[in-house]
Amino acid sequence: MSSATVPLLDDTIPFGDEELHINTPGKLVHPYVTFFHIFFRSTSIVVYMLCGWFSESFITSFVIVILLLSMDFWTVKNITGRLMVGLRWWNYVDDNGQSHWVFEARKGPSQNRINERESRIFWIALVLTPFVWAVFFLIALFGFKLKWLLLVVIALILNGANLYGYFKCKVGGSESLGTVTSNFLRQQVLQNAVSIVGRQVSPPTSNPMTSTNTI
Repeated sequence: MSSATVPLLDDTIPFGDEELHINTPGKLVHPYVTFFHIFFRSTSIVVYMLCGWFSESFITSFVIVILLLSMDFWTVKNITGRLMVGLRWWNYVDDNGQSHWVFEARKGPSQNRINERESRIFWIALVLTPFVWAVFFLIALFGFKLKWLLLVVIALILNGANLYGYFKCKVGGSESLGTVTSNFLRQQVLQNAVSIVGRQVSPPTSNPMTSTNTI
């Protein structure tokens, strides 16, 4: 299995020149895409929490939540990630039967097509949802609700797959979370050390208002 990070090709963008709307303050470039990015994942959580109030059938509730999770996974993987943050990940199997993971990201001038507000919404929803399902996992585990535990595990896998895939697109297909964290901490320590040394070697400034009297 191998992975790669390549620039996202412009011919994968089905819309026109999106840069015309990027700098419009307070306006979403893709309002419908943003809506469905939040709708499916939030609806699956709400249905999971309230399904016992509206139906006593576990099978019905299970199927509805799975359908919502599947639609969310497909939408985020194939549409919202590409349009909202300029990232895409996918997998293919070559003629030799080897699996290849590809992590794509827009580079250069096309990076300016990303709307900051949409990007913020995308990452908040992408990161927050797995944590919510993790809480449901603990509740189902310690509450001995084994039949619901299976559903929560499926939700964690689907949401975690998108989170991992887009994380790899963001930081690079060859970098791991530990590497990124280590590089960030090393950079912060170096910056702090340079700042401290700079303050110590800087000469004291004289006060022009202070005058000396010679007797």
